[in-house]
Amino acid sequence: MKKAEIGLVGLAVMGENLVMNMESKGFTVAVFNRTAERVEKFVSGRAAGKHVIGCCSLEDLVANLEKPRKVFLMVKAGQAVDGMIEQLLPLLENGDIIIDGGNSHFPDTIRRTQYVESRGKLYVGTGVSGGEEGALKGPSMMPGGSPAAWPYVKPIFQKICAKVEDGSACCDWVGENGAGHFVKMVHNGIEYGDMQLICEAYQLMRDLLGLSDGEMHQVFKEWNETELDSYLIEITRDILAYQDTDGTPMVEKILDTAGQKGTGKWTGIAALNEGVPLTLIGEAVFARCLSAMKDNRVEAARAYQRVIPAFDGNKAEMIEAIRQALYASKIISYAQGYTLMRTAAKTYGWNLNYGGIALMWRGGCIIRSVFLGKIKDAYDRNPNLNNLLLDPYFRETIAKLIPAWRKAAAAAMQYGIPAPAMTSALSYFDGYTTERLPANLLQAQRDYFGAHTYERLDRPRGEFFHTNWTGRGGDTAAGAYNA
Repeated sequence: MKKAEIGLVGLAVMGENLVMNMESKGFTVAVFNRTAERVEKFVSGRAAGKHVIGCCSLEDLVANLEKPRKVFLMVKAGQAVDGMIEQLLPLLENGDIIIDGGNSHFPDTIRRTQYVESRGKLYVGTGVSGGEEGALKGPSMMPGGSPAAWPYVKPIFQKICAKVEDGSACCDWVGENGAGHFVKMVHNGIEYGDMQLICEAYQLMRDLLGLSDGEMHQVFKEWNETELDSYLIEITRDILAYQDTDGTPMVEKILDTAGQKGTGKWTGIAALNEGVPLTLIGEAVFARCLSAMKDNRVEAARAYQRVIPAFDGNKAEMIEAIRQALYASKIISYAQGYTLMRTAAKTYGWNLNYGGIALMWRGGCIIRSVFLGKIKDAYDRNPNLNNLLLDPYFRETIAKLIPAWRKAAAAAMQYGIPAPAMTSALSYFDGYTTERLPANLLQAQRDYFGAHTYERLDRPRGEFFHTNWTGRGGDTAAGAYNA
């Protein structure tokens, strides 16, 4: 019997769909799951008659793989991955490849790559985005790890991944050790931001403008024909049109408490560690945390009895202002995410292809959108671009969007509609484009109470000074800490 080109461990829905995807592209796949019944059910059911080899043990799986063996793990992130690596290593030969396709935290992937390589094997940590449908029809894939593994997994990954209009694969090598999972983490953080911005636009239209779900369905349908054309706008359009069995909008019956799996939080923590102002994504994470405080919010709403005044402006103009504010804020979210990737690349020694990352996100993944083509163009023009806001296209675009952006943000503040992501994006833009911020006063405060020193405008950068502000302090400065 023909041996399999690749093996997969973990037959939950994502794992099953990836197997069906690989098999449909001409690959034979060996499969294993801790629960033997799941293997039997899959092989005799959905995969019946397909080029799928059911295996009763890891030993059986390894025996059914052609060399170099490639074992794709689709198991829960964390200890389960480490446990599976330990079980596989004694069964594999030097040069064999372990692939982790879960949402692992990038420091774990850095550690695992080093460990697996020390044992003579190769390791790939790949982000897989697109959900269940993407896994089946073509996900966006972001592989990193052992560079020597790429030539062996590339033909499979680039065949099963999503493709854009010109046939380009939404998968390419990202970089060493944890680079792939880092980029996937930032992708998920941007996803948090995109979803929060859409929710804020929805709330402004619902609570400020009084639009019905049917009217908002039409608005999002029209928006999807503009620069906002994207998967998330598309599904929002469809959600707003979906009715429950009684003919009322389903979305309005869903409890307003959001869940999260931690990747947005990881993105925020990474930004804090790198000293990168990832304000919009941070607000998106905190907005989910605030939504989870449902009982507290109900109590506070009763205590404050805030009434939103009737909107007396032009609704059509405000809808367009909200659309432009959403687009401007989206640009900020990606600008911040890319700044984080650039900074982390220096920290970890990764040579990231930023235009290539935008291409990987063009199809298959949750944040796929036409807009990503503009990011690829920006990095094609200048691979060393420090911030998307400095690219000529984005500079010109933002300049046009600013009046509407301020109008929508001001309305949110004036009428008491929470829009933390949209307003924080505007604050970031204003801060980033302000030549002189009040941090001079902040440094004076720090030096006053802690002798933390400061630099001077009239002296070269890198020279630090301390003032004896009270006349009672000494001339000794504290050790400097600069984030």
